[in-house]
Amino acid sequence: MSRARHNPVRTRTAVLAAVSLAATIAPIGVPAAHAQVIRDRQGSSTDVSRASWSGPAYTFNGSGGVVAATMTQAINAIRGGAGSIDVAVLAGSDGGTPECDDIMGLSGVNSCTTLTLTSSNDGNNSQVNADVRNAEFVYFAGGDQCRYAAWKGTLLEASVESVVAKGGGVGGGSAGHHINSDIVYDACDGSATSSIALDNPYDRSMTFTTGMFRWPNFANTINDSHFVARDRMGRTMAFVARAIKDGRTSGGAAWGVGVEEGGSLFVDRNGRATLSGTSAYVVLGDHQPEVAVAGQPLTFSNFKIWRLSNGQTYDFANRPTCGYYLKSVTNGVPSSNLYSGTPVTDCSTPPPPGGGSSYTEVEPNDTRNAANDVTGNSYPLTVTGDMKSSSDRDYFKVSLASGQTLGVSCAVPSAYDADLYLLTSNGSTVVRSVNDGAGVDESASFTRTSSGSATYYVEVEAYSGSGTADYTCTVSKS
Repeated sequence: MSRARHNPVRTRTAVLAAVSLAATIAPIGVPAAHAQVIRDRQGSSTDVSRASWSGPAYTFNGSGGVVAATMTQAINAIRGGAGSIDVAVLAGSDGGTPECDDIMGLSGVNSCTTLTLTSSNDGNNSQVNADVRNAEFVYFAGGDQCRYAAWKGTLLEASVESVVAKGGGVGGGSAGHHINSDIVYDACDGSATSSIALDNPYDRSMTFTTGMFRWPNFANTINDSHFVARDRMGRTMAFVARAIKDGRTSGGAAWGVGVEEGGSLFVDRNGRATLSGTSAYVVLGDHQPEVAVAGQPLTFSNFKIWRLSNGQTYDFANRPTCGYYLKSVTNGVPSSNLYSGTPVTDCSTPPPPGGGSSYTEVEPNDTRNAANDVTGNSYPLTVTGDMKSSSDRDYFKVSLASGQTLGVSCAVPSAYDADLYLLTSNGSTVVRSVNDGAGVDESASFTRTSSGSATYYVEVEAYSGSGTADYTCTVSKS
Protein backbone atom coordinates (compact mmCIF):
# COMPACT_ATOMS: atom_id res chain seq x y z
CA MET A 1 0.00 0.00 0.00
CA SER A 2 1.30 3.51 -0.82
CA ARG A 3 1.44 5.96 2.07
CA ALA A 4 0.58 9.55 1.16
CA ARG A 5 3.28 12.16 1.76
CA HIS A 6 2.46 15.05 4.09
CA ASN A 7 4.59 17.91 5.38
CA PRO A 8 3.50 18.81 8.92
CA VAL A 9 5.52 20.91 11.34
CA ARG A 10 7.80 18.33 12.90
CA THR A 11 11.33 17.37 13.85
CA ARG A 12 12.89 15.18 11.17
CA THR A 13 16.27 13.58 11.75
CA ALA A 14 18.33 10.91 10.06
CA VAL A 15 19.63 8.48 12.66
CA LEU A 16 22.68 6.30 11.97
CA ALA A 17 21.55 2.73 12.46
CA ALA A 18 23.37 0.43 14.83
CA VAL A 19 25.12 -2.27 12.82
CA SER A 20 25.44 -5.86 13.99
CA LEU A 21 28.85 -7.40 14.56
CA ALA A 22 28.39 -9.60 11.51
CA ALA A 23 27.67 -6.56 9.34
CA THR A 24 30.81 -4.75 10.51
CA ILE A 25 33.11 -7.57 9.47
CA ALA A 26 33.54 -6.71 5.79
CA PRO A 27 36.12 -8.05 3.34
CA ILE A 28 39.42 -6.14 3.30
CA GLY A 29 39.02 -2.95 1.31
CA VAL A 30 35.20 -3.08 1.40
CA PRO A 31 33.59 -0.69 3.93
CA ALA A 32 30.77 -2.01 6.11
CA ALA A 33 27.32 -0.88 5.02
CA HIS A 34 25.43 1.63 7.16
CA ALA A 35 21.73 2.38 6.93
CA GLN A 36 19.85 5.47 8.06
CA VAL A 37 16.63 5.55 10.00
CA ILE A 38 14.38 8.54 9.34
CA ARG A 39 12.80 9.85 12.52
CA ASP A 40 9.86 12.29 12.42
CA ARG A 41 8.55 13.43 15.81
CA GLN A 42 5.37 15.45 16.24
CA GLY A 43 3.95 16.92 19.42
CA SER A 44 5.87 17.13 22.68
CA SER A 45 9.61 16.48 22.62
CA THR A 46 9.34 14.94 26.10
CA ASP A 47 7.88 11.46 26.69
CA VAL A 48 5.10 10.89 29.19
CA SER A 49 6.25 9.43 32.51
CA ARG A 50 3.75 7.25 34.35
CA ALA A 51 3.98 4.21 36.65
CA SER A 52 1.26 2.05 35.10
CA TRP A 53 -1.06 1.75 32.12
CA SER A 54 -4.46 0.13 31.66
CA GLY A 55 -4.08 -1.89 28.42
CA PRO A 56 -3.24 -3.82 26.45
CA ALA A 57 -5.39 -2.71 23.54
CA TYR A 58 -5.15 -3.43 19.81
CA THR A 59 -6.41 -2.04 16.50
CA PHE A 60 -6.38 -4.25 13.39
CA ASN A 61 -7.33 -2.43 10.18
CA GLY A 62 -8.30 -3.74 6.76
CA SER A 63 -6.37 -1.00 4.97
CA GLY A 64 -3.30 1.01 5.91
CA GLY A 65 -4.75 4.20 7.34
CA VAL A 66 -5.56 4.90 10.96
CA VAL A 67 -9.26 4.50 11.85
CA ALA A 68 -10.12 7.28 14.28
CA ALA A 69 -12.87 5.36 16.08
CA THR A 70 -10.78 2.35 17.09
CA MET A 71 -7.60 4.36 17.64
CA THR A 72 -9.53 6.56 20.07
CA GLN A 73 -10.82 3.46 21.85
CA ALA A 74 -7.26 2.15 22.18
CA ILE A 75 -5.89 5.47 23.46
CA ASN A 76 -8.63 5.74 26.08
CA ALA A 77 -8.25 2.12 27.16
CA ILE A 78 -4.48 2.44 27.61
CA ARG A 79 -4.54 5.75 29.50
CA GLY A 80 -7.54 4.68 31.60
CA GLY A 81 -9.40 7.82 30.61
CA ALA A 82 -6.80 10.20 32.04
CA GLY A 83 -3.49 11.65 30.92
CA SER A 84 -1.92 11.14 27.49
CA ILE A 85 0.24 8.62 25.64
CA ASP A 86 3.16 8.56 23.23
CA VAL A 87 2.76 6.71 19.93
CA ALA A 88 5.43 5.23 17.65
CA VAL A 89 4.65 4.45 14.00
CA LEU A 90 6.90 1.88 12.28
CA ALA A 91 7.20 2.07 8.49
CA GLY A 92 9.28 0.08 6.01
CA SER A 93 9.54 2.88 3.44
CA ASP A 94 9.44 6.67 3.49
CA GLY A 95 5.94 7.82 2.66
CA GLY A 96 5.75 10.81 4.94
CA THR A 97 3.80 10.79 8.18
CA PRO A 98 0.12 10.21 7.35
CA GLU A 99 -0.49 7.97 10.38
CA CYS A 100 0.98 10.46 12.88
CA ASP A 101 -0.84 13.34 11.13
CA ASP A 102 -4.13 11.58 11.92
CA ILE A 103 -3.14 10.38 15.40
CA MET A 104 -2.05 13.86 16.52
CA GLY A 105 -5.57 15.08 15.83
CA LEU A 106 -6.98 12.72 18.47
CA SER A 107 -7.45 13.54 22.14
CA GLY A 108 -5.06 12.01 24.66
CA VAL A 109 -1.89 11.97 22.50
CA ASN A 110 1.30 13.56 23.82
CA SER A 111 3.51 12.79 20.81
CA CYS A 112 3.70 10.63 17.69
CA THR A 113 7.02 9.55 16.19
CA THR A 114 7.28 8.04 12.71
CA LEU A 115 10.29 5.72 12.38
CA THR A 116 11.17 4.68 8.83
CA LEU A 117 13.37 1.58 8.79
CA THR A 118 14.79 0.53 5.42
CA SER A 119 16.90 -2.50 6.38
CA SER A 120 16.40 -5.46 8.68
CA ASN A 121 19.28 -4.37 10.88
CA ASP A 122 17.52 -1.07 11.55
CA GLY A 123 15.60 -3.14 14.10
CA ASN A 124 18.73 -2.94 16.27
CA ASN A 125 18.98 0.86 16.08
CA SER A 126 19.28 2.25 19.61
CA GLN A 127 17.17 5.39 18.96
CA VAL A 128 14.41 3.33 17.35
CA ASN A 129 14.27 0.95 20.30
CA ALA A 130 14.31 3.80 22.81
CA ASP A 131 11.40 5.50 21.01
CA VAL A 132 9.41 2.28 20.88
CA ARG A 133 10.02 1.30 24.51
CA ASN A 134 9.05 4.81 25.64
CA ALA A 135 5.81 4.67 23.64
CA GLU A 136 2.47 3.36 24.86
CA PHE A 137 1.19 2.37 21.42
CA VAL A 138 3.06 1.03 18.37
CA TYR A 139 1.36 1.28 14.98
CA PHE A 140 2.70 -0.69 12.00
CA ALA A 141 2.02 1.22 8.78
CA GLY A 142 0.86 -0.31 5.52
CA GLY A 143 3.36 -1.40 2.90
CA ASP A 144 5.26 -4.68 2.70
CA GLN A 145 4.92 -7.10 5.61
CA CYS A 146 8.01 -8.97 4.41
CA ARG A 147 10.06 -5.95 5.50
CA TYR A 148 8.43 -6.13 8.92
CA ALA A 149 8.97 -9.89 9.22
CA ALA A 150 12.69 -9.22 8.66
CA TRP A 151 12.75 -7.48 12.06
CA LYS A 152 12.14 -10.84 13.76
CA GLY A 153 15.05 -11.57 16.07
CA THR A 154 16.21 -7.96 16.28
CA LEU A 155 15.99 -5.84 19.41
CA LEU A 156 12.86 -4.24 17.97
CA GLU A 157 10.84 -7.42 18.38
CA ALA A 158 11.38 -7.40 22.14
CA SER A 159 10.84 -3.64 22.33
CA VAL A 160 7.38 -3.93 20.76
CA GLU A 161 6.53 -6.79 23.11
CA SER A 162 7.56 -4.63 26.07
CA VAL A 163 4.93 -2.04 25.12
CA VAL A 164 2.15 -4.62 25.37
CA ALA A 165 3.62 -6.07 28.56
CA LYS A 166 3.49 -2.70 30.34
CA GLY A 167 -0.17 -2.20 29.45
CA GLY A 168 0.20 -0.32 26.19
CA GLY A 169 -0.92 -1.53 22.80
CA VAL A 170 -0.17 -2.28 19.17
CA GLY A 171 -2.00 -2.05 15.89
CA GLY A 172 -1.65 -1.61 12.19
CA GLY A 173 -3.35 -1.63 8.85
CA SER A 174 -2.87 -3.71 5.71
CA ALA A 175 0.71 -5.03 6.08
CA GLY A 176 0.59 -3.76 9.66
CA HIS A 177 -2.49 -5.92 10.26
CA HIS A 178 -0.71 -8.99 8.87
CA ILE A 179 2.36 -8.66 11.07
CA ASN A 180 0.31 -8.68 14.28
CA SER A 181 -1.10 -12.19 13.90
CA ASP A 182 0.34 -15.32 15.47
CA ILE A 183 1.11 -16.81 12.05
CA VAL A 184 2.12 -14.13 9.55
CA TYR A 185 1.51 -14.44 5.82
CA ASP A 186 4.71 -12.59 4.94
CA ALA A 187 4.36 -12.46 1.11
CA CYS A 188 8.17 -12.57 0.84
CA ASP A 189 7.95 -14.49 -2.45
CA GLY A 190 5.07 -12.66 -4.11
CA SER A 191 1.44 -12.07 -3.17
CA ALA A 192 -0.91 -15.04 -3.53
CA THR A 193 -4.40 -14.63 -4.95
CA SER A 194 -7.29 -16.81 -3.84
CA SER A 195 -7.24 -18.75 -7.10
CA ILE A 196 -3.50 -19.47 -6.79
CA ALA A 197 -3.79 -20.50 -3.13
CA LEU A 198 -6.76 -22.82 -3.67
CA ASP A 199 -5.25 -24.41 -6.77
CA ASN A 200 -2.02 -25.17 -4.89
CA PRO A 201 -1.82 -24.32 -1.18
CA TYR A 202 1.95 -24.93 -1.38
CA ASP A 203 2.55 -22.45 -4.21
CA ARG A 204 5.86 -20.58 -3.86
CA SER A 205 3.96 -17.42 -2.91
CA MET A 206 2.52 -19.12 0.20
CA THR A 207 5.23 -18.21 2.72
CA PHE A 208 4.82 -17.65 6.45
CA THR A 209 6.70 -16.26 9.44
CA THR A 210 6.00 -17.68 12.90
CA GLY A 211 7.32 -17.01 16.37
CA MET A 212 7.35 -13.22 16.09
CA PHE A 213 4.39 -11.80 18.03
CA ARG A 214 1.80 -13.79 19.99
CA TRP A 215 -0.54 -11.36 21.67
CA PRO A 216 -2.69 -12.44 24.64
CA ASN A 217 -5.93 -14.16 23.54
CA PHE A 218 -4.86 -14.03 19.88
CA ALA A 219 -3.08 -17.39 19.45
CA ASN A 220 -3.44 -19.56 16.33
CA THR A 221 -4.55 -16.63 14.15
CA ILE A 222 -3.62 -15.57 10.60
CA ASN A 223 -4.61 -12.03 9.64
CA ASP A 224 -5.60 -10.89 6.15
CA SER A 225 -6.53 -7.45 4.81
CA HIS A 226 -8.40 -5.74 1.94
CA PHE A 227 -10.56 -8.77 2.42
CA VAL A 228 -13.68 -8.43 0.26
CA ALA A 229 -12.36 -5.80 -2.13
CA ARG A 230 -9.55 -8.11 -3.26
CA ASP A 231 -11.52 -11.36 -2.80
CA ARG A 232 -9.19 -12.89 -0.24
CA MET A 233 -11.52 -15.36 1.46
CA GLY A 234 -10.18 -18.23 -0.66
CA ARG A 235 -6.56 -17.57 0.18
CA THR A 236 -7.39 -17.19 3.87
CA MET A 237 -9.01 -20.62 3.72
CA ALA A 238 -5.76 -21.93 2.23
CA PHE A 239 -3.74 -20.11 4.94
CA VAL A 240 -5.83 -21.84 7.62
CA ALA A 241 -5.53 -25.26 6.00
CA ARG A 242 -1.76 -24.87 5.66
CA ALA A 243 -1.38 -23.81 9.30
CA ILE A 244 -3.19 -26.94 10.47
CA LYS A 245 -1.51 -29.33 8.03
CA ASP A 246 1.97 -27.99 8.82
CA GLY A 247 1.44 -28.17 12.58
CA ARG A 248 1.86 -24.42 13.13
CA THR A 249 -1.04 -24.25 15.59
CA SER A 250 -1.99 -25.94 18.85
CA GLY A 251 -5.08 -28.10 19.15
CA GLY A 252 -5.37 -28.81 15.43
CA ALA A 253 -7.28 -25.59 14.67
CA ALA A 254 -6.53 -22.20 13.12
CA TRP A 255 -8.48 -18.94 12.85
CA GLY A 256 -8.21 -16.56 9.88
CA VAL A 257 -9.05 -12.93 10.71
CA GLY A 258 -9.96 -10.96 7.58
CA VAL A 259 -10.81 -7.26 7.76
CA GLU A 260 -12.26 -5.31 4.85
CA GLU A 261 -10.98 -1.94 3.65
CA GLY A 262 -12.30 0.80 5.90
CA GLY A 263 -12.99 -1.65 8.71
CA SER A 264 -11.10 -1.91 11.98
CA LEU A 265 -11.21 -4.31 14.92
CA PHE A 266 -10.62 -2.89 18.38
CA VAL A 267 -9.54 -5.71 20.71
CA ASP A 268 -9.63 -4.96 24.42
CA ARG A 269 -7.48 -6.37 27.22
CA ASN A 270 -9.97 -9.22 27.73
CA GLY A 271 -9.76 -10.39 24.12
CA ARG A 272 -13.12 -9.02 23.02
CA ALA A 273 -13.03 -7.59 19.48
CA THR A 274 -15.51 -4.97 18.27
CA LEU A 275 -15.74 -3.97 14.62
CA SER A 276 -15.92 -0.37 13.47
CA GLY A 277 -16.72 0.17 9.79
CA THR A 278 -17.49 -2.15 6.92
CA SER A 279 -17.03 -5.87 7.64
CA ALA A 280 -14.71 -8.48 9.12
CA TYR A 281 -14.63 -12.27 9.01
CA VAL A 282 -13.29 -14.97 11.33
CA VAL A 283 -12.59 -18.23 9.47
CA LEU A 284 -12.12 -21.35 11.60
CA GLY A 285 -10.62 -24.61 10.38
CA ASP A 286 -10.92 -27.23 13.11
CA HIS A 287 -9.76 -30.45 11.45
CA GLN A 288 -7.05 -31.76 9.16
CA PRO A 289 -7.54 -30.90 5.46
CA GLU A 290 -8.87 -33.74 3.35
CA VAL A 291 -6.28 -32.80 0.70
CA ALA A 292 -3.49 -30.27 1.22
CA VAL A 293 -0.37 -31.34 -0.65
CA ALA A 294 2.06 -29.58 -2.95
CA GLY A 295 0.91 -29.32 -6.54
CA GLN A 296 -2.70 -30.37 -5.87
CA PRO A 297 -5.89 -28.33 -5.34
CA LEU A 298 -7.12 -27.88 -1.78
CA THR A 299 -10.02 -29.91 -0.39
CA PHE A 300 -11.30 -28.86 3.03
CA SER A 301 -14.85 -29.37 4.24
CA ASN A 302 -16.87 -27.03 6.40
CA PHE A 303 -14.88 -23.98 7.32
CA LYS A 304 -16.80 -22.18 10.06
CA ILE A 305 -17.14 -18.49 9.22
CA TRP A 306 -18.34 -15.63 11.41
CA ARG A 307 -19.25 -12.39 9.62
CA LEU A 308 -19.08 -9.20 11.67
CA SER A 309 -20.74 -5.94 10.69
CA ASN A 310 -20.35 -2.52 12.28
CA GLY A 311 -20.64 -2.73 16.07
CA GLN A 312 -20.63 -6.53 16.29
CA THR A 313 -18.20 -8.45 18.48
CA TYR A 314 -16.12 -11.63 18.55
CA ASP A 315 -14.59 -12.96 21.77
CA PHE A 316 -11.07 -14.27 21.09
CA ALA A 317 -10.60 -15.25 24.74
CA ASN A 318 -13.73 -17.44 24.76
CA ARG A 319 -14.15 -18.30 21.12
CA PRO A 320 -17.77 -18.97 20.19
CA THR A 321 -19.07 -22.37 19.14
CA CYS A 322 -22.04 -21.17 17.11
CA GLY A 323 -23.10 -18.17 15.03
CA TYR A 324 -21.01 -19.30 12.07
CA TYR A 325 -22.01 -20.37 8.58
CA LEU A 326 -20.33 -23.23 6.70
CA LYS A 327 -18.37 -23.14 3.44
CA SER A 328 -16.15 -25.77 1.82
CA VAL A 329 -13.48 -26.14 -0.84
CA THR A 330 -13.49 -29.21 -3.10
CA ASN A 331 -10.64 -29.82 -5.55
CA GLY A 332 -9.75 -26.13 -5.38
CA VAL A 333 -13.32 -24.94 -6.05
CA PRO A 334 -14.93 -23.05 -3.14
CA SER A 335 -18.61 -22.95 -2.25
CA SER A 336 -20.64 -20.14 -3.77
CA ASN A 337 -21.28 -16.87 -1.93
CA LEU A 338 -18.31 -17.19 0.40
CA TYR A 339 -19.02 -13.87 2.11
CA SER A 340 -22.52 -14.73 3.34
CA GLY A 341 -24.47 -17.68 4.69
CA THR A 342 -27.10 -18.82 7.16
CA PRO A 343 -25.60 -18.85 10.66
CA VAL A 344 -25.84 -21.88 12.94
CA THR A 345 -27.60 -20.57 16.03
CA ASP A 346 -28.06 -23.77 18.09
CA CYS A 347 -24.93 -24.27 20.19
CA SER A 348 -26.26 -27.23 22.16
CA THR A 349 -25.16 -29.96 19.73
CA PRO A 350 -22.48 -28.58 17.43
CA PRO A 351 -21.72 -30.70 14.37
CA PRO A 352 -18.47 -32.67 14.41
CA PRO A 353 -15.47 -30.88 12.87
CA GLY A 354 -15.37 -31.09 9.11
CA GLY A 355 -18.98 -32.24 8.78
CA GLY A 356 -18.08 -35.95 9.04
CA SER A 357 -19.20 -38.25 11.84
CA SER A 358 -18.24 -38.72 15.46
CA TYR A 359 -17.37 -41.76 17.56
CA THR A 360 -16.81 -42.24 21.29
CA GLU A 361 -14.53 -45.07 22.33
CA VAL A 362 -16.07 -48.20 23.82
CA GLU A 363 -13.99 -50.02 26.43
CA PRO A 364 -12.38 -52.49 26.51
CA ASN A 365 -10.40 -51.52 23.42
CA ASP A 366 -6.94 -52.04 24.91
CA THR A 367 -5.62 -54.45 22.26
CA ARG A 368 -5.75 -54.73 18.49
CA ASN A 369 -8.08 -57.73 18.80
CA ALA A 370 -10.50 -55.63 20.85
CA ALA A 371 -10.11 -52.49 18.73
CA ASN A 372 -13.15 -50.31 18.07
CA ASP A 373 -13.95 -50.79 14.37
CA VAL A 374 -14.55 -47.36 12.80
CA THR A 375 -14.10 -48.51 9.21
CA GLY A 376 -17.71 -47.89 8.24
CA ASN A 377 -17.91 -44.33 9.55
CA SER A 378 -17.85 -41.24 7.33
CA TYR A 379 -14.72 -39.10 7.32
CA PRO A 380 -13.34 -36.88 8.65
CA LEU A 381 -14.19 -38.78 11.83
CA THR A 382 -14.00 -37.20 15.28
CA VAL A 383 -12.96 -39.80 17.87
CA THR A 384 -13.11 -39.06 21.60
CA GLY A 385 -11.80 -41.12 24.48
CA ASP A 386 -9.76 -40.89 27.66
CA MET A 387 -6.75 -42.44 29.32
CA LYS A 388 -8.46 -44.22 32.23
CA SER A 389 -5.13 -45.34 33.69
CA SER A 390 -1.44 -44.58 33.22
CA SER A 391 -1.11 -47.80 31.20
CA ASP A 392 -4.22 -47.37 29.04
CA ARG A 393 -4.06 -48.03 25.30
CA ASP A 394 -7.00 -47.33 22.97
CA TYR A 395 -7.14 -48.98 19.54
CA PHE A 396 -9.31 -48.04 16.56
CA LYS A 397 -9.50 -50.14 13.39
CA VAL A 398 -9.57 -48.49 9.95
CA SER A 399 -9.26 -49.63 6.34
CA LEU A 400 -7.11 -47.88 3.77
CA ALA A 401 -7.07 -48.33 -0.02
CA SER A 402 -4.10 -48.00 -2.31
CA GLY A 403 -3.13 -44.35 -2.74
CA GLN A 404 -5.17 -43.18 0.24
CA THR A 405 -3.64 -41.02 2.97
CA LEU A 406 -4.60 -41.59 6.60
CA GLY A 407 -4.21 -38.51 8.79
CA VAL A 408 -4.78 -38.37 12.55
CA SER A 409 -4.56 -35.23 14.68
CA CYS A 410 -5.19 -35.52 18.43
CA ALA A 411 -5.91 -32.72 20.89
CA VAL A 412 -4.65 -33.96 24.27
CA PRO A 413 -5.98 -32.49 27.54
CA SER A 414 -3.62 -31.14 30.19
CA ALA A 415 -4.42 -34.03 32.55
CA TYR A 416 -1.98 -36.42 30.89
CA ASP A 417 0.66 -37.05 28.22
CA ALA A 418 -0.59 -39.35 25.44
CA ASP A 419 1.25 -40.62 22.36
CA LEU A 420 -0.09 -41.58 18.92
CA TYR A 421 0.86 -44.58 16.77
CA LEU A 422 -0.36 -45.73 13.35
CA LEU A 423 0.09 -49.50 13.05
CA THR A 424 -0.16 -52.18 10.37
CA SER A 425 -2.51 -55.14 10.81
CA ASN A 426 0.28 -57.14 12.50
CA GLY A 427 1.11 -54.32 14.92
CA SER A 428 4.20 -52.88 13.23
CA THR A 429 4.56 -49.12 13.68
CA VAL A 430 4.19 -47.20 10.42
CA VAL A 431 4.55 -43.74 11.96
CA ARG A 432 4.31 -42.32 15.44
CA SER A 433 3.97 -38.97 17.23
CA VAL A 434 5.49 -38.86 20.73
CA ASN A 435 5.75 -35.22 21.75
CA ASP A 436 6.73 -34.65 25.37
CA GLY A 437 4.52 -32.99 27.94
CA ALA A 438 1.03 -33.20 29.38
CA GLY A 439 -1.51 -31.53 27.12
CA VAL A 440 0.81 -31.52 24.09
CA ASP A 441 -1.02 -32.46 20.89
CA GLU A 442 -0.01 -35.31 18.58
CA SER A 443 -0.48 -35.80 14.83
CA ALA A 444 0.68 -38.33 12.23
CA SER A 445 -0.12 -39.35 8.66
CA PHE A 446 0.99 -41.76 5.96
CA THR A 447 -0.02 -42.80 2.45
CA ARG A 448 -0.61 -46.44 1.46
CA THR A 449 1.30 -47.14 -1.76
CA SER A 450 0.77 -50.90 -2.03
CA SER A 451 -2.04 -52.28 -4.20
CA GLY A 452 -5.40 -53.21 -2.74
CA SER A 453 -6.79 -52.29 0.66
CA ALA A 454 -5.54 -53.21 4.10
CA THR A 455 -6.40 -52.86 7.78
CA TYR A 456 -4.56 -50.39 9.97
CA TYR A 457 -4.87 -49.36 13.61
CA VAL A 458 -4.84 -46.00 15.32
CA GLU A 459 -3.38 -46.39 18.81
CA VAL A 460 -3.61 -43.70 21.49
CA GLU A 461 -1.36 -44.65 24.38
CA ALA A 462 -0.90 -43.14 27.84
CA TYR A 463 2.70 -42.10 28.41
CA SER A 464 2.30 -40.47 31.81
CA GLY A 465 -0.67 -39.49 33.91
CA SER A 466 -4.32 -40.44 33.42
CA GLY A 467 -7.80 -39.10 33.88
CA THR A 468 -11.34 -38.84 32.59
CA ALA A 469 -10.68 -35.70 30.52
CA ASP A 470 -11.31 -36.52 26.84
CA TYR A 471 -8.77 -36.47 24.09
CA THR A 472 -10.19 -35.69 20.65
CA CYS A 473 -8.68 -37.13 17.47
CA THR A 474 -9.68 -36.08 13.98
CA VAL A 475 -9.20 -39.01 11.59
CA SER A 476 -9.21 -38.22 7.87
CA LYS A 477 -8.82 -40.30 4.73
CA SER A 478 -8.02 -38.69 1.39
